[in-house]
Amino acid sequence: MSLADVGSSAFQGVDIPNYDVLMNCMHCGLCLPTCPTYALTGLEKSSPRGRIRLIKAVADGELPITDGFVREMNFCLDCQACETACPAGVKYGSLVEAAREQIARGGFESVTTRFTKKVMMEWTFMRQSRLKVLARFMRLYEITGLKWFLLKTGLLRIFSKKLDAIQPLSPSISRKFSSDELPEVILPVGKPRFRVGFLTGCIMDVAFADVNMDTVKLLLHHGCAVVVPKGQACCGSLQAHNGGLEAAREMAKHNIELFDRDDLDYVVLNSAGCGAFMKEYGHIFSDDPEWGDRARRVSSKTKDITEFLVETGFWPAKPVEEKGVVQTTGSVAKGLRGRRVSYHDACHLVHTQKISVQPRELLKSVPGIEYVELPEASWCCGSAGIYNIVRYDDSMKMLDRKVENIQKIRPDVIVTGNPGCMLQIQHGLREKGMNVELMHTATFLWRACDIS
Repeated sequence: MSLADVGSSAFQGVDIPNYDVLMNCMHCGLCLPTCPTYALTGLEKSSPRGRIRLIKAVADGELPITDGFVREMNFCLDCQACETACPAGVKYGSLVEAAREQIARGGFESVTTRFTKKVMMEWTFMRQSRLKVLARFMRLYEITGLKWFLLKTGLLRIFSKKLDAIQPLSPSISRKFSSDELPEVILPVGKPRFRVGFLTGCIMDVAFADVNMDTVKLLLHHGCAVVVPKGQACCGSLQAHNGGLEAAREMAKHNIELFDRDDLDYVVLNSAGCGAFMKEYGHIFSDDPEWGDRARRVSSKTKDITEFLVETGFWPAKPVEEKGVVQTTGSVAKGLRGRRVSYHDACHLVHTQKISVQPRELLKSVPGIEYVELPEASWCCGSAGIYNIVRYDDSMKMLDRKVENIQKIRPDVIVTGNPGCMLQIQHGLREKGMNVELMHTATFLWRACDIS
């Protein structure tokens, strides 16, 4: 089975550029310097332009789906830096994700890969209760000291060198999950300015519960009534990016049911990948008469926390209202004063959501810190969902480049807005013995506000 066999259905829901645009894209090449995999290999086939040629050839029936084609589609990080660089606006990410879906549908993946995706990425993530069970086993693995023992002794290497290598990338599981701790409705002091829905997420919920709690505090501080619907599921981004669009659509429907509410002014998120995908719900269901309008409503309300704060106002201190005007003291939390702070752009925030100025604007508005720009801040760190697990060696080369740039400016704090980036960069800093604090954007901003 090839993309040609299924005809136009190979790219359902994908904006295919017209022929002239596609041919100009193939000749342009402005995307090449922005592509991490092209930078690694220098090979045309490993560039966005080269992959578009491959996708077109397969879709036109000129090329069968080969092992080489599968490798190239999976070698791509789907960081979408090429989309930022593309003057024609070609949605490369949608193209490569559609190709991955057809690879999966056509049975061109190994049995192990198919089983792992079905069990881990689909069945487990389809219900948060299932993920929590797995997370509790992982926490037990940590608190019993077994994880430390295997890391210290290297015994795992006897059974699997790959498992031994990727083990340090696994997240530490939170003692309590945010979805268990947060009530369904949380009201601020005084009359709410906005009523916002909050996505607890999957990995954010079980491994970054503290960041979720900081995000809610930040929203309350800014006068928001926070609605946390019970029974949330994964947003579906991880599945959609890796060939599981049908599973992603089912997860999306579940969350649309929860967040398509007239009483919500916004839906606020703190994970770049989740926000990017929820903003695509309207497009994914564009031809669906039952779900289309509901999906578009949810997408139109979805905001990253930094985007939301820039649009509605950020108070980096305890707000004081005087004569109807909100003012702040200009104070800063003790732990931030005098610290040298920089920012790493998460790919699905800067390239997919086009949010770059907003987080920097917020950081620079915090009194008492020194902001310094990170060289190549928008260059992918190599995390890219599950990329650092399935293509560990390649991801580590990209991480080395990121850490080298961090070393050049020697910050006290690196701020970023995505859990995968945090795990990846933390691993790189730890391997280099660098004493740099890694902080989620929401946590940093909450600390800037919490001066009590």
